[in-house]
Amino acid sequence: MTEILHMSEPPALARDNADVAELERPLRLFALKDADTFVVADGVGDIHGVDDGMFRDDTRVLSRWRLRIGGHAPSFLASDVSRDNLYFTAHLTNRPLPALGDHTTPQGVVHIERTRFVWAERLYERITLNNFGGRSVRVPITLDFAADFADIFEVRGAIRAKRGRYLAPEVATQSVALRYRGLDGATRTCAIAFEPAPRRLSATRGEFDITLPDRAETALYIEVGPDVTGTPGARRFRAAAAQARCRMRTIRRRGAVVKCSGELFGVWLDKSRADLALLTTDLDTGPYPYAGIPWFATTFGRDGIVTALELLWLDPSLARGVLGFLAKHQANVTSAFADSAPGKVIHETRRGEMAALGEVPFAHYYGGVDATPLFVVLAGAYADRTGDLELIDSLWPSLQAAMQWIDGAGDSNGDGLLDYARAAESGLANQGWKDSVDSVFHADGRMAQGPIALVEVQGYVYAARCAMAHLAARRLESEESQRWQAAAHALRNEVESRYWMEDQGFYGIAIDGAGELCRVAASNAGHLLFAGLASHERAKRVMDRMLEAPFDSGWGLRTLARTEANFNPMSYHNGSVWPHDTAICAAGFARYGNKEGAVHWLDEMFRTAAHFSMRMPELHCGFARRPGEPPIAYPVACLPQAWSAGAVFMMLQACLGVTVDAWRNEVRIERPSLPREIDWLEVKRLPVGNATVDLVFQRAAGRVVAAGERIPDDVRVTIRL
Repeated sequence: MTEILHMSEPPALARDNADVAELERPLRLFALKDADTFVVADGVGDIHGVDDGMFRDDTRVLSRWRLRIGGHAPSFLASDVSRDNLYFTAHLTNRPLPALGDHTTPQGVVHIERTRFVWAERLYERITLNNFGGRSVRVPITLDFAADFADIFEVRGAIRAKRGRYLAPEVATQSVALRYRGLDGATRTCAIAFEPAPRRLSATRGEFDITLPDRAETALYIEVGPDVTGTPGARRFRAAAAQARCRMRTIRRRGAVVKCSGELFGVWLDKSRADLALLTTDLDTGPYPYAGIPWFATTFGRDGIVTALELLWLDPSLARGVLGFLAKHQANVTSAFADSAPGKVIHETRRGEMAALGEVPFAHYYGGVDATPLFVVLAGAYADRTGDLELIDSLWPSLQAAMQWIDGAGDSNGDGLLDYARAAESGLANQGWKDSVDSVFHADGRMAQGPIALVEVQGYVYAARCAMAHLAARRLESEESQRWQAAAHALRNEVESRYWMEDQGFYGIAIDGAGELCRVAASNAGHLLFAGLASHERAKRVMDRMLEAPFDSGWGLRTLARTEANFNPMSYHNGSVWPHDTAICAAGFARYGNKEGAVHWLDEMFRTAAHFSMRMPELHCGFARRPGEPPIAYPVACLPQAWSAGAVFMMLQACLGVTVDAWRNEVRIERPSLPREIDWLEVKRLPVGNATVDLVFQRAAGRVVAAGERIPDDVRVTIRL
């Protein structure tokens, strides 16, 4: 989302590449999060200061955290994150240990269990040692640590001309405080506390010398946070874990629950909800899904809206929280640096030193063209789903301001299309969801010059105008409703006229600043179907093309057809596969009656998820599926990523054909379908107004039948098979 530059680093904190090699570091990284603090470490549990660390408020407060047993990295056995995303646990064992008396200890005698979680800005870690040998063993332990206090953009590669200064460490008997005073005047602290007290403690290392009798077990407790609040130990560890687990359960219990017959499919659903719970932060405006870990663990407008839309049918509370936050932070001034203008919806917020100093524009950055119409789309969808006209009334000034920007400053050349061109060189060059610098181009490979009017953005504007027409009618503003309906109809005609490529049976990706259509076939056109703008005849042609090999990788829908000039399956946006993109297009297929196509995409995404431990990454490479070979990972994809975790629920809704109409207190089920791996599926406690209903889907006699259960008297369930 931001161009990555090569980063220099403080010499004292240079990476120990030899140590990484000795460790044989597992490629997979594991993430834990609570609120604005998250930890990314390798499978052993170590942090090396590369693309990992403990981060608080967009600052890396722990850049080295390495366990050594007898002077060596422990031997790796296994590691994983618990199903509820609360605990990370690594199982390790010793390499040969120094002699105790006349005996040395061979490898594989001491089991080392490393368990950690994050709660209230603090990392809690327990290192348990269990001696399975026939005699006492001596276990020398060292924990190396450092805090570089690098801004998240430095970690991603940005070079800073100047940095703040490191303050003198404060070393006590059982704790160390590492501090840094930034150029913004803020002092950031990493406080590390141990129990029991180390035999020796310095500003970079804690050393323990433990003698462990035969069959005995002992544990070390460590806490890493902004300060020292007490002595770590089993009681504090258990108490904090109980609070963290309670919060996670509370989040996961919001909305409906989906159960099914397929065990692996059920794991995918469960892990997706767990990832969404991990990424959801309770703000003063309500719950908000942070975009992804590690690079986007903050509020993003577009990502939050799409995630809320994916979950809306199951859990409307997420949409309410997203709408509240975006309305509160809607732009009210014009700024080239922040790419803001009155009415525009925020793209990204950041809390680090570089953002505070204005070294990057992302403290409150508005350089996204699509978040503003999608904000209105979400408001309309939320109202239909909940009937919460009171919230819509409170948001009405924000919705009007958003539409005024769309029809005013957002249309820079007055041609009736919403476009973008970055206002300052520090901002994003491309401002749709495909925001890499090379994602919008012409058929011959030339980059498009701005202002650029993306095809899918016009679909979002069309849907936003339809939503405003519907909401205005609900507010008994009939003239306004008719005006918005007419504006939506006019835009539909304009898009059909200017973007359609009859010879290709497809819509072009964008119109550039010279008014020339970028005659490129990309997944953007599928978003027009999601918005409902395309004619039925043209929608069918688009869907037929998307189901052909140039788009269909076998692991999901490619962002770009492989026949296009700049296709690269290893690129960020030009031929890779993004789960949320596939989900939006699948929902578009279902909107135009192509349930078979929607099921097809869900089946492909399920096969993909199975190869990624049932967790969908931000994206993966768009190479074609081959027998016996897995999908190829994109090397720096975020995992977890909110809109990737939510993709399964949008695709599932598309297949089941479920719509909740709060105005009528009605649940409608239209031609339900199930993925091939599932024989039955239940939706429990689906909110409908002030009540809940249960839905059951069952495969029988070659088709899928549906029924409602525990239906209150004032709720109606209608089914069309």
